[in-house]
Amino acid sequence: MPVNTSEISTVPSLFSPVTLGKIELANRVVMAPLTRVRAGSSGIPGDLMVEYYRQRASVGMIITEGTYPDHASQGYVGEPGIATDEQAAGWQRVFEAVHAEGGRIVLQIMHAGRGTHPDINGGRRILAPSAIAIDNKTFTEKGEQPYPVPEAMTTAEIRAALEDFVAAARRAIEAGADGVEIHGANGYLLQEFLSPAANQRTDGYGGSPQNRARFVVEVVTAVAQAVGAERVGLRISPEVDLGDVFETDRDDVLATYGTLVDQLRPLGLAYLSVLHAEPGGDLVQELRRRFDGKLIVNNGFLGQTTREDAMQHIEADHADAVVVGRALISNPDLVERWQGGHPENEPRPELFYGPGAEGYTDYPFLEAA
Repeated sequence: MPVNTSEISTVPSLFSPVTLGKIELANRVVMAPLTRVRAGSSGIPGDLMVEYYRQRASVGMIITEGTYPDHASQGYVGEPGIATDEQAAGWQRVFEAVHAEGGRIVLQIMHAGRGTHPDINGGRRILAPSAIAIDNKTFTEKGEQPYPVPEAMTTAEIRAALEDFVAAARRAIEAGADGVEIHGANGYLLQEFLSPAANQRTDGYGGSPQNRARFVVEVVTAVAQAVGAERVGLRISPEVDLGDVFETDRDDVLATYGTLVDQLRPLGLAYLSVLHAEPGGDLVQELRRRFDGKLIVNNGFLGQTTREDAMQHIEADHADAVVVGRALISNPDLVERWQGGHPENEPRPELFYGPGAEGYTDYPFLEAA
């Protein structure tokens, strides 16, 4: 008896295509936004960065390293920016190189908030939701130094930061990016607003979960209106306590991030990216249900994401795509290796943040291995 193939449901594989908004991915492996600090003092992507991203264009989508929208928000020495036309022109070369290889690339916009220092951001002011410092040190051009106490942002400064995100998004799209990702994770400015440990404001941007989510909602909404929601993603990291954000109360986390995704749901964003230790767990899947859009996941700091991890997330329907970091640092042709079950290069962590090509663009491809 003939089989009615129309009745057979096919489970997506890691190597099957998927569409995120207006971004069509050839496979479901997504390159994580990996800080690599190779942009020099100018923050302009150069030849080295062009080659690095070009090499990795076979992934379904590249998310660039965090990129500052204005000079004061720069969080790392050597971080790229998109605050000027010159920086945008540098990124244009990156986008063109990735597209020439058939790839897709979105630019991650990252405001460091209190996670910077005057010796990183050119002596500019450090702004955050509240005047609470991170209890740690950061690497500056003058060596390791304690994080300074930031200034609590005025409502006018909050509005100005929002406009910086919008301007950065416009520059990125005009330069040829397939989309932008708003960085609302990892203890930087947007997560500082979400976190009751970092945000102790008493105005409309602090206190209740709804008020703490307000700035993130406003930023994402404004960027979506400026460049089209179908080209905008948001990254969040609930319960990932980087930069002293300390989201330790599950009820508060669900209330805060739940109201965030509830308000973003009508926009029709390209995707939500969640960094969490349990992508298939109750919290992430509840946020996915309420977001009601495409979800990409990253189990982040538990260790290097393996082929088996990534395949399991797709086959178990934990997400629509999987964000991969360290394995893509050391294997520019990771998709080919994973599809064929080939051995992988080992990453060299001591070179993750070096200044040059070593440990950056010199990992061998299969044919050269």
